[in-house]
Amino acid sequence: MSVLDILMNYYPAFLSGLWVTMQLSLIIWGSGIVVGGGLGILGARYRIYIGLPSRTVSFLLSGVPILVFLFWLHYPAQAMFDVVIDPFYTGAFTLSVINIFSVADIVRGALVDFPQQYLTAAKVTGLTREQTIFKIQIPLILREILPPLLLLQVMMLHTTLFTSLISVEEIFRAAQRINAQIYRPVEIYTALGVFFLAVCLPVNGFALWLKGRYTRDLSER
Repeated sequence: MSVLDILMNYYPAFLSGLWVTMQLSLIIWGSGIVVGGGLGILGARYRIYIGLPSRTVSFLLSGVPILVFLFWLHYPAQAMFDVVIDPFYTGAFTLSVINIFSVADIVRGALVDFPQQYLTAAKVTGLTREQTIFKIQIPLILREILPPLLLLQVMMLHTTLFTSLISVEEIFRAAQRINAQIYRPVEIYTALGVFFLAVCLPVNGFALWLKGRYTRDLSER
């Protein structure tokens, strides 16, 4: 049985798992970009009251493996509070928290490290505050944060595979179920790899292009 045969015969299971994976990813991406972006902006503005606590939490999270954090929230934490939460929501919450603080780090760093000479030049040329923000700061900051931001979101898509270990019916778990029925691991996981390549390679390539095009020697242009 070839990869194509497996995809044709078991496409309902793959599509079902893919739908769950995309739901997870949309929640993680949306919360990370919106909440994490806002947290990064506030952290750059209020460095002591928001920036420092945000960096501390991010530092602590970076020292804990994602799988350990996920399992801790799914088993010990729920046992401590005597609650049972759907694994989908546990996985979405866990990965969203990680994405939020990672995005906040990227945004806050770009804002804090923004070259002040651009603001000085804007004042000298008579630009208003609004013109400075929308014509200088936002374009340059977006050029700085977009490549790492896109690469981070690709990584978060990859981490959704961990949720299969707490019984979330995403695409990796669907592949495991199919493999348990027909035991064709090479073909099944090849198909899974092709899916991730199709989704991730364009995003990775775009991020690398942005990085090479806009972030080299930016301060000297």
